[in-house]
Amino acid sequence: MSFSPRALGMDVPITRRDFFDGIAVSCVAGGATGRTALRPPDPPDAFTVRGDTSEALSVAHALRDGRFWAHAGPPVPTGESHDLVVVGGGRGGRSAAAEWLRRHPRASVLLLDNHEALGDREAIGSREAFAGPAAFDAVMCDAESFGADTLVATSSPGWIDRLPIAWQARRDLRALHEDPPDWFPGLPAEGKQERLAELTYAQFLREVCGAHPDAERFCRTMPSPGWGYDTRAFGAIDAWGTGYPGFAGLGLGREEPSRYNSPTVRRHWHGSAPVAAVPPLDRRVRVRTSSPVVSVRDGAGSATVGYFDGHQVRTVEARAVILACWSAVVPYLVPELPEERRLALRQASRVPLLEATVRLRDPGSWRRLGARRVRWTGAYWCASEFTPPDTVRMLATPCRSELGPGAGSAAGRRELLKTPYSTLEHTVRDQLARLLGPAGFDPGGGIAAITVHRWGHALAPEYCRPWHAFYPDGPFPADAARGRFGRIAIAGSDAEPAARGEAAVVAALRAVAELAP
Repeated sequence: MSFSPRALGMDVPITRRDFFDGIAVSCVAGGATGRTALRPPDPPDAFTVRGDTSEALSVAHALRDGRFWAHAGPPVPTGESHDLVVVGGGRGGRSAAAEWLRRHPRASVLLLDNHEALGDREAIGSREAFAGPAAFDAVMCDAESFGADTLVATSSPGWIDRLPIAWQARRDLRALHEDPPDWFPGLPAEGKQERLAELTYAQFLREVCGAHPDAERFCRTMPSPGWGYDTRAFGAIDAWGTGYPGFAGLGLGREEPSRYNSPTVRRHWHGSAPVAAVPPLDRRVRVRTSSPVVSVRDGAGSATVGYFDGHQVRTVEARAVILACWSAVVPYLVPELPEERRLALRQASRVPLLEATVRLRDPGSWRRLGARRVRWTGAYWCASEFTPPDTVRMLATPCRSELGPGAGSAAGRRELLKTPYSTLEHTVRDQLARLLGPAGFDPGGGIAAITVHRWGHALAPEYCRPWHAFYPDGPFPADAARGRFGRIAIAGSDAEPAARGEAAVVAALRAVAELAP
């Protein structure tokens, strides 16, 4: 069913907040609906741009494009000197500051960050809640995939028979779930794992299992909420390691993970480990937000760190510097790095992610739905979750998965930069109308607030098969990228790399150990 903008409530004033890197959304938000602005008669802060905003990233983009120094003017020394300067106030940066002060309680520590508030990046939600195919109790076989919307509760017996797909696809899905054969007869366990490591899960379904195209299409978004990309990029070896259908007949033991499993799968093999807590910001740490770092130079007696305060470049001296920022930014900050390290740092392409939090005026429609978490097979937002008493959380993964995790993330990020906020609002309302409409939901008047977090550089990359032939034996680009460079050490989750939150903490502790006397 197609809904008009008026039916979806696109003309109804609500609280709208947009979080993104690189777009002044208030200028483009009205494009799809004909409205001149998205500023309803709410309190002054009802529409707020935070996170990876155009302001937060404009300096980094100017550095990347070679435009910054032509207009910035000469650096102005502040006269300050610190024992440690940390670049980046996320999980890794705060961990580095906390560990340094644990070792040196009287040290002077300065933390610089390009965001307005350090808590902005905490809006990037954990994917743990959506990890694995068993996390969902219903699937919306949507019109984007199968021509019409059909909600199927996967927690009930015989659910495969109710899927709106070809009967051959239902047959294949039953076999994958209930009685898959040994697809590689005669191969030893190690040989089977090697074969899986050469395939994506989509290739495994199509080329090995011979599954009907509808079956492969139904499974496509299974990994999207947890990994930021779909089965066309998700490795078959990790699909086996996380319990996806189709592998039971291979006779592979479940005692230990495969050496080819990605770091995250290996760590979570025996159960989900808690994500490392974000250290509280120590009061001894001086913090400057909205202060993007533009240069880090290692000198004989100290390092010089330059940051832009909105008017001019200011410099401070530091006995040690930890770069807990995106690895791809580091070559622009430290141009003296050897070319091998610069190339390795630039290989870290982070995965884009979007989250929407929708507050319902009447949550009864979701309760009548009879499901808590719903996976969508092809719509823009790939997952929806209800959190009592009245909140719906939605996830979208813009990665162009058919290109692989790295190239697909870069391509998806470029497309995301061109996406106006009105498109996101429309897709949120449209999908909620399609999902909850049969349960009595009114998309026009039933939504009290929408908060959209758009992150072009959200999730740290992770080495995985079949995309990284050097994994697991190495050598790894991250090994060449990180390490001490004079008084400078590189941290950040890209330097680990593993896509879960604890990676930033591990990288931060290692960076402190490299520099601490």
